[in-house]
Amino acid sequence: MKAFLGMGLLGSNFVKAMIKKGDQVQVWNRTSAKATVLEAIGAKAFPDPAAAVQQADIVHLALKDDDAVNEVLALAAPGLKPGATIIDHTTTAVAGAIQRTQEWKERGFTYLHAPVFMGPLNALESTGLMLVSGDQEVIGRLQPVLAAMTGKVINFGPATGRAAGMKLTGNLFLVGLTAGLADALSLSRSLDIPLDNLVTLFDSWNPGVAIQARLQRMAGGSYDQPSWELSMARKDTRLFMDAVATGGGRLAVIPAIAAEMDRWISKGHGNEDWTVIGSGQYKDKG
Repeated sequence: MKAFLGMGLLGSNFVKAMIKKGDQVQVWNRTSAKATVLEAIGAKAFPDPAAAVQQADIVHLALKDDDAVNEVLALAAPGLKPGATIIDHTTTAVAGAIQRTQEWKERGFTYLHAPVFMGPLNALESTGLMLVSGDQEVIGRLQPVLAAMTGKVINFGPATGRAAGMKLTGNLFLVGLTAGLADALSLSRSLDIPLDNLVTLFDSWNPGVAIQARLQRMAGGSYDQPSWELSMARKDTRLFMDAVATGGGRLAVIPAIAAEMDRWISKGHGNEDWTVIGSGQYKDKG
């Protein structure tokens, strides 16, 4: 028997996939209608978390944040089967994941934080990525359960909370990517470039293929053989900002990047590779 607490878009589709594979699933959601609607496909909805987790060997969570996880688990605790396993797919703080892992172990339960890079369709189709870290015996035992839910499980080793950190890092990149695209759209509009031209550009030019090499260069500490000098990148950044200002638009992230470039240029790095601006995350604490 499985239980799933949190019937948002991700949780409800996880449940649909589980039921399709023959699992018995008990569900709960703060807005009860989101849980009861799943009874039509075979789930059993309950009015409170403690009732929903009774007799469940594995309890899955997909909630909003650390506070929600702590609150719902506190409500569920009286109904937990002795020795039950809690698998939390919520995006949380690293400290929260570490604390819950230890706390629930002391109470006689297994808690594994397993955040995902998956949308609702991925959850329904059991595709995407699931991240884990911590006790390797626990992860090995749960591997078949996790693998059935997703296309790939990435194990980041024995450090408890590392999966939470990797999820946050990935989400930060997605936020930055989307903000960068927003700025690219603003520049395009300011220059009267139609959207289909932008689509054509990215059909032929995929900057994503450079990520791994760029990351290694940024963290490598050697910037004296530039492929694009910082001063030249800053010149182009000025052109971006001037064009958008002339066109009456606004930029979300480029002005902050320009300020960071200026900081590094003022320290004498203008003739180095522009990736030097990322070295401060490792080398420069000033």
